[in-house]
Amino acid sequence: MVDPKVVAAIIAAVAGEVILPRFNKLAAHEISSKSGPRDLVTIADLESEKLLSERLTALLPGSLVVGEEGVAADRAVLDRLDGPNPVWILDPVDGTVNFTQGLPAFGVIVALVQQGRTVAGWIHDPPAGRTAWAMAGEGAWMDDRRLAVAAPVPPAKMEGAFYSKNRLNRLAAGVARRVCSGCAAHDYLRVVEGRLHFALFTRMMPWDHAAGVLIHAEAGGHSEIVGQGPYRPKPAEGMLILAPDVKSWTELRDLAASPV
Repeated sequence: MVDPKVVAAIIAAVAGEVILPRFNKLAAHEISSKSGPRDLVTIADLESEKLLSERLTALLPGSLVVGEEGVAADRAVLDRLDGPNPVWILDPVDGTVNFTQGLPAFGVIVALVQQGRTVAGWIHDPPAGRTAWAMAGEGAWMDDRRLAVAAPVPPAKMEGAFYSKNRLNRLAAGVARRVCSGCAAHDYLRVVEGRLHFALFTRMMPWDHAAGVLIHAEAGGHSEIVGQGPYRPKPAEGMLILAPDVKSWTELRDLAASPV
């Protein structure tokens, strides 16, 4: 198994080399769209994924990579998640739209998966220079500080991250505050630090969630995909809810299940 602090150092080094130097300095030709106008890729995304792939596979010989940009170029890359080799799942710049707009809510997400199970995860916040990480069974940490999710409270006192407000209007009306950072990495950081009670996602690509779900669980939280059970590091459809405990999860599910 890898040393989580060595991996954290690799992620921070890559962010310092190719992401932060381009923050607020991207030229127009260094930004392009993939599936639509808000599905962007920049030179920082591409260079970050390349360097992370090289350094992490060198750290763990025999390991493979499933990166967001690699999958965008060739969806067959996802098949590596079904094989016997350890797989690094990479989101080289999460929150790319924020990054291109000069907003500091962006991050780097890395997970290590073995035989369909997430065994380690890291979420790095480049502007703040901090990294949340977890190894399965070893707790969740922000650098050297142990993390814990927020204490359970009634839904009317909960604050959480979710999108699609119109679709989830009953949930929006039933909780205290809705937060939209535009970046899964920052949503997860707020939840695992106990600054938000919950998060709900309806777009589930593994580079957005494999690391965060593990870190959240190791920080004491409970998560499931509604009607499907525990999250697995594969592309999925549905509604993923992360909450402080099972009771809170059930209350949030009931609010989210009805749009009226």
